[in-house]
Amino acid sequence: MTETGRFAPSPSGRMHLGNLLCSLLAWLSAKQAGGKIVLRIEDLDRARCPRVYADQLEADLARLGLGWDEGGSTGGPNGPYYQSQRDEIYHSYYKKLEEAGLVYPCFCSRAQLHAASAPHREDGTPVYAGLCRGLTHEQRRQKALQRPPAMRLVVPDETIAFTDGHLGRYAENLKTDCGDFVLRRADGVFAYQLAVVVDDALMGVTQVVRGADLLESTPRQLYLYRLLDLPAPRFYHLPLLLAPDGRRLSKRDGDVSLEQLQRKYTPAQIVGRLAFLAGLLEEPEEATPAQLIPVFHWDKVPKTDIRLPKDLF
Repeated sequence: MTETGRFAPSPSGRMHLGNLLCSLLAWLSAKQAGGKIVLRIEDLDRARCPRVYADQLEADLARLGLGWDEGGSTGGPNGPYYQSQRDEIYHSYYKKLEEAGLVYPCFCSRAQLHAASAPHREDGTPVYAGLCRGLTHEQRRQKALQRPPAMRLVVPDETIAFTDGHLGRYAENLKTDCGDFVLRRADGVFAYQLAVVVDDALMGVTQVVRGADLLESTPRQLYLYRLLDLPAPRFYHLPLLLAPDGRRLSKRDGDVSLEQLQRKYTPAQIVGRLAFLAGLLEEPEEATPAQLIPVFHWDKVPKTDIRLPKDLF
C-alpha cells in the first residue's frame, strides 16, 4: 500500500516557521517511504480563511520545493480539497452519529463553560461536564428559543490509548480528560474533530504529521474513526517551535512569517535552517527538501519543544 501523507494548513494568514517545519517533516516522512502528499485546505472558518491566503500558501510551498501530488487548487480523485466545500460530506457522517443517538444539543455559553466547577485541561479548556446531556425535550425547546445550540457527541467512560510514531504511548480517558465534545458549532459549522477524521479517511491518508499541540485531540479522533467504521492513520506529533523568549509562534503576532523570511533568505537557506532545527543537519546549510530525503529519520527529530536561537533567522 502506498503511503499517503498530508499537509492540512488553516490559511488564516501567512505561514510562520512552525507551519513550515510541520510541512517539511510531513513531506519528508511520506516521500522517504515512497509515498505521496495531499494538500488539504482547512478553511472551515470561512471568515478567517479567505481564498487569497490559500492561494498564497500554495505559491509559498511550491517556491520552497514542498510540492504536493493531489489537493489544493490542483484537485484530484478525492476532492474537493477545501473543507469549506465539503459540508454535505460532513453532514452525511454527522447524521450517522445522530441516528445512533450519540448527539445532543448544548446551549452552554463560553462563559458558562469556563465558569463551571468542572476540571480544566492544562491549556485552560474546560472538561465538559455534560450539563445539557440530560435536558428534557421541553427544556431543549425552551432553550432553543433563546440561543441556537452546538451539537455534542456523547463519550463513554473509556481510556483510549495509541502509540505515536514519534512521541510514543499516549492515553486519555474520554469522559474525565475531555468530556462530550462538539461536532457542530452553534453557527452550523462542523467542528475540526469531525471534519479531519472524515477527510483523512476519505482522502486515503495513512500517516498524519502535525504539531504536539494536537496530540490530545487524537483519542477523540480515534473514537470517531471507530464509531464511523473508518480506517485510522498512524500519527506522528512533532515538537512545537517556540520563539526565543519561549512563546508559541503565532500568525497573529507575526512571528517570523514567511513574508519576512523571504526578504532575507533563499528557499534553500530557509529549508536548511529548518532541517537544522529538526536535527536533520549538523549545520544550518542550504538544502532542498529533495536533498533531505536520504537523511530524514524520526529518531533525529527532538521530542521536546524547540526554542529558536536568536541569531538563526
